[in-house]
Amino acid sequence: MNGPLVVQKFGGSSLATGERIRRVAQRIARERATGAELVVVVSAMGDTTDDLLALARAITSDPDARELDVLLATGEHQSATLVSMALHAIGVPAISLTGAQAGITTDDSHGRARIANVEPRRVRTELDRGNVVIVAGFQGQRGFAGDAIAAEQNETTTLGRGGSDTTAVALAAALDATRCQVFTDVRGVFTADPRAVADARQLTMIGYEEMLELAEQGAQVMQARAVELGWINDVVIEVLSSFEDVPGTFIREDLLVEQRNKVRGLASDKDVAKVTILAVPDRPGVARIVFEPLAEAGINVDMIVQNVGHDGATDVSFTLPRDQLQRAGKVLAPVVIELGAAGLKADATLAKVSIVGAGLHSAPGYAARMFGALADAGVNIEMISTSQVRITCVIEEARLVAALEALHGAFELERPDPVDAEAADAALPRAG
Repeated sequence: MNGPLVVQKFGGSSLATGERIRRVAQRIARERATGAELVVVVSAMGDTTDDLLALARAITSDPDARELDVLLATGEHQSATLVSMALHAIGVPAISLTGAQAGITTDDSHGRARIANVEPRRVRTELDRGNVVIVAGFQGQRGFAGDAIAAEQNETTTLGRGGSDTTAVALAAALDATRCQVFTDVRGVFTADPRAVADARQLTMIGYEEMLELAEQGAQVMQARAVELGWINDVVIEVLSSFEDVPGTFIREDLLVEQRNKVRGLASDKDVAKVTILAVPDRPGVARIVFEPLAEAGINVDMIVQNVGHDGATDVSFTLPRDQLQRAGKVLAPVVIELGAAGLKADATLAKVSIVGAGLHSAPGYAARMFGALADAGVNIEMISTSQVRITCVIEEARLVAALEALHGAFELERPDPVDAEAADAALPRAG
């Protein structure tokens, strides 16, 4: 086949049942009938990953990281073989490959490995044979392509939550694919979570930088690392619904960014906890003593605030994912004693809300408008952080929906952007 090469990715909800797998196979077959060469990346079926995690934790509260990766990778193996079988059943030649067989190598960070290289020789060979290639996402094999690694050193690794997105984009880059289509349970990228904001609007297109910030701040449509990889390699990503045949959202370089409304969307994240170390001595080196052991323990610290010191002491606060709160407490207990701090305080009832848009940092008035909208809605701000393209506030989780509705209205995100029509014309058309 000499048509365009397209990488497609199907998430777990798209593959949750045998019937849904058959529908995915029919969709793949329709795309292949247009002449496209197809590489399809799949996630584990439905809640399989969560179920496997629960099984592991029923055995031990602290499962070995290496064994856990081997276990979790089986979910994607299952999906890949079943999709391949469904294609065989309707007369479409297909073959399933593990991440390692597809040439994906990673570093050795079990549970959160990063892709080191993709050498898709086997994938190209199978495409040349006329097969649709089904690749198990979310996984790879430790090592670099070409390394002489002994067989006993070959290890299965997983890429973390949402890692199948990263698998798909990495393969699209390595194969020089026309585009990477990500099929999910939503139609595309919206101005806010449509489950929380009734008048959230679907975007025709969004730039890599803005999508990266949305993903990093809690938007669950795409994994942040996948967007970053697409940006670096200029891979056009198209987010589409698995359940509706409707236009999606393109993630690509936005040539019209200067003409757009500054605020493009809102992101929110409920997976937030705050830790405060009370009355820390206000002297050089304290931040290193606090945060170095957290880094060594693999704890993801996000926002950090140090209060103004009084009488030689200050409070240091930071946010982190809730599921890392207990571990952080254990790590910091000896640190509190070493520093002679007054104690440790934690709050797991918080959330983050962000406004995102290119140029926010250099445009006056947006921060004040955000803070004013939150104040008018009775939402108290606990912490604030900014970047070139976002402003983020930590608030009470109980007030998150009220905050999203207030900000969506304040920035009139329900109104179509004046350049959306032009952006639609500029977006790459779907194959077939």
